[in-house]
Amino acid sequence: MPLAFILDVQGPTATLTLNRPEKHNALDMDEIAALDGAIVELGQRQDLRCLVLTGTGKSFCAGANLTVVSGQDWHDNPLERMTDRLEALPFPTLCALNGGVYGGGTDVALACDFRLGVEGMKCFIPPARLGVHYPPGGLKRAVTRLGLGPAKRLFLATETMDAAEMLRIGFLDWLVPAASLTARAAEIAGTIVDLAPSAVRGMKRALNEIAAGELDRAAAVERSGASFLSRDHGEAKAALTEKRKPVFTGD
Repeated sequence: MPLAFILDVQGPTATLTLNRPEKHNALDMDEIAALDGAIVELGQRQDLRCLVLTGTGKSFCAGANLTVVSGQDWHDNPLERMTDRLEALPFPTLCALNGGVYGGGTDVALACDFRLGVEGMKCFIPPARLGVHYPPGGLKRAVTRLGLGPAKRLFLATETMDAAEMLRIGFLDWLVPAASLTARAAEIAGTIVDLAPSAVRGMKRALNEIAAGELDRAAAVERSGASFLSRDHGEAKAALTEKRKPVFTGD
């Protein structure tokens, strides 16, 4: 049996690939737990500057495998816990959607900072047709990312959206031909890892806090003020003067 996901770390970039294409990368309970554990370990690494999350096959992810998890007590929702950890990773995350995204897979995608999609993909969230109330964390994420109107279209009207509509409502940040997905994802990740990591981490934290209405303003002000005294800021000024690319260390 193939691994449920493959983790590859190349320098400051980690790539996590969902790898059950025969079931549209739907996740069993043990696979959710394993993915959650991998995300926890990635979050503890100081050398990483970007995570690319993608999949194999025609679909990115169909969420939890309902044929396995139906009938279980989901008051403590492992998929919601995993997506919360994904959202809270300190460095930027890019979801490179290799195909359609369905059900809880949409929350996995929306938990990432950026979403890159492919032409021909679709999005569909069916819980209301299955008698299932979607977890509140995922509902909140959809509203804060997409707005109340698009979220209601997806959850209450169970509308199937094509790639163009996903781009229009802000589910996707970029849309490319399928053949260009890997190259475009690498280009975006490359841009991110070349930035000053401490500044990026600090601003990601502040932006997420602002979106949740939980900004720690004093901490954000402290990080902002300290950045002007950092080695990375000095390196950026030197690079401008010397007309070269800066090399940031996070100091």
